Amino acid sequence: MKNRRQFLALATGLAATSMAVTTVPAFAGSSRSGNFSGRSNHVTTGKTELSSNNVVLQSNFSLDGAPDPRVGLGKNGKYDPKADLGALKKLTGKQSYRIGKGIKASDYNEVYIWCRKFNVPLGVAKLGN
Repeated sequence: MKNRRQFLALATGLAATSMAVTTVPAFAGSSRSGNFSGRSNHVTTGKTELSSNNVVLQSNFSLDGAPDPRVGLGKNGKYDPKADLGALKKLTGKQSYRIGKGIKASDYNEVYIWCRKFNVPLGVAKLGN
């Protein structure tokens, strides 16, 4: 009888540990996505996804070119310079940008490709659920 109790205690402990390891916050696995449309006479196309940790420009992303393009976030038609994620790495293709501490992704509903030199949007993707 003692061995059976030990087995059941071990099995219950393993199940609890397994459940604890696989539990993740609700937002961690979710993301919002949208498609870029060009702004300021620029052609910006492709899909982007925003999660709590990063912005991913998908493989179909494309920008026709501009000086000093940046990736950032905005809300309701307004770019937020405090949510600048860095320089655009390349004009086409998949690329990822980490969201820094102090920037709460859930506060934003748009991803921007922004020209810092001329302070204008090059492309905006409105995010859905």
